[in-house]
Amino acid sequence: MIDLHTHSTASDGQYSPSALVTLAADASVSVLAVTDHDTVAGLAEAQNAASAAGITLVPGIELDIQWPTGEFHLLGLGIRSVSGNLKSIIMHLQSERKTRNLRIIQKMNESGVQITLEDLENMYPNQTLGRPHFAGYLVSHHVVKTRQQAFDQFLAKGRPWYFDRTGADLDDAVAAIKESDGVPVIAHPLSLYVSWGRIEPVLTDIHARGVEGLEAWHPGARVVECRRLEELGRKIGFFITAGSDFHGEKIRADRKVGRTSGGIKIEDRFWTDELLPHLKNFII
Repeated sequence: MIDLHTHSTASDGQYSPSALVTLAADASVSVLAVTDHDTVAGLAEAQNAASAAGITLVPGIELDIQWPTGEFHLLGLGIRSVSGNLKSIIMHLQSERKTRNLRIIQKMNESGVQITLEDLENMYPNQTLGRPHFAGYLVSHHVVKTRQQAFDQFLAKGRPWYFDRTGADLDDAVAAIKESDGVPVIAHPLSLYVSWGRIEPVLTDIHARGVEGLEAWHPGARVVECRRLEELGRKIGFFITAGSDFHGEKIRADRKVGRTSGGIKIEDRFWTDELLPHLKNFII
C-alpha cells in the first residue's frame, strides 16, 4: 500500500512531518509522498523519519496554479533539489497567501470576530497558513462547531470571507518542478470545475504543456469518476497516480492515509508501474 498525496503541519496538516511518516508506517504504507502546499519546509524531517521507519519517502510539493474556474493544484513529485525558480514560485505563492490571509482577517474583524495575524501565527507556529487554520481558529473560539461548518458558512468560494488569490503560471511551475528533478502531476482534476463534455481537450492541453501525470484516484471523486479519469488520462498520455490527500482526522475525518476514493487501499502499481519509471535518478 502506498500514498502519493499527503500533508503535514508544514502547511495545513494535523501531524508533524515525522508523525505523519510514523502514522503511514503504522498503516503499512511502504511509499509515502509528502506534498505540502507551497512549501518544502517539512521534507528534511520527513526524510529522516522515513529512513528510520524503513519506508520510501517521495519528496513533493503542491502548488496553486492560476486558473479561471475552480482550483488547479499541481503536484511536484520526487523533488531532489529545489531550483532557484521553484524557490521564487514558493516565495510568490506564500506572499499571495499572506495577502489573502490579511484580507480574510479584515473581513472577520468587520463582521465582529476579532483576530490578528499574530493570533493565527501563535496558534499555528511554523506553518503555511491558510483557510484551514482560520477554520480551526473559529472552532477553538466557539464561532462554529466544526471546520466544515466554518467553510460552509464563511470560508468556501462564494461565502462572505472567501477571497481569490493569484496562483503560479502553469508553464513556469512545470519548468521549475522539472528543474528540481521532480515530475509535475495534476492533482484532483475534477477541482478544475470543467464539465465532462469539455474536460478532454482541457487535459490534453495541460499534458501538452508538460504535465506528465494525472491523479485520477482521489477521495474527492467517486470511484466511477476515478475509473473514468484513469481511462481518459491514459488515452491522453498521462501516467496515473493515486493519493489520499490526507490532512488528519481532525481536519478531514473521512480521509485515511493509504486510502483513496471509496476507502480503497492505494495499490503499489501507482508507484512501481506509474510514477517510479518517470523519476530521474531516484534512489530507494
